[in-house]
Amino acid sequence: MTDLVRFSVAIPEDLLMAFDALVAKRGVAKNRSEVIRDLIRDALVEEEWDTPGREIIGTLTLVFNNSSEAVRSNLESAKIQYHEQVVCSTRAYIDEGNCIEVMILRGANDLIEQISNTILGIKGIKHGHLTTTTTGKFI
Repeated sequence: MTDLVRFSVAIPEDLLMAFDALVAKRGVAKNRSEVIRDLIRDALVEEEWDTPGREIIGTLTLVFNNSSEAVRSNLESAKIQYHEQVVCSTRAYIDEGNCIEVMILRGANDLIEQISNTILGIKGIKHGHLTTTTTGKFI
């Protein structure tokens, strides 16, 4: 078990009330201390993203017109080009013409951002978003 460090801090009442509302939204399994730990972890993960060359995990979510052979071909080419960073991908049909694809990417933060920008720049991608997280090594 890890050592626990206790500290106290002065917080304005209105800020504490707003924080307690956040704690309540997170459910009965959370309390102030756990939410503070979550916020500290979030800050540490953000720091990982900003550390040059740090390995991260990302999910790249794309929406595109599935009837476009060019889009499908360019996506497959990108996945082949970056096969070491593309852990896996899955595609589902939203409706007759549109698909959603989610790729899990792993690698240095700058490379994952470059790959994401390259894929998002493919003509015919209607919407896309990269969400990054930690490998868990440093938190």
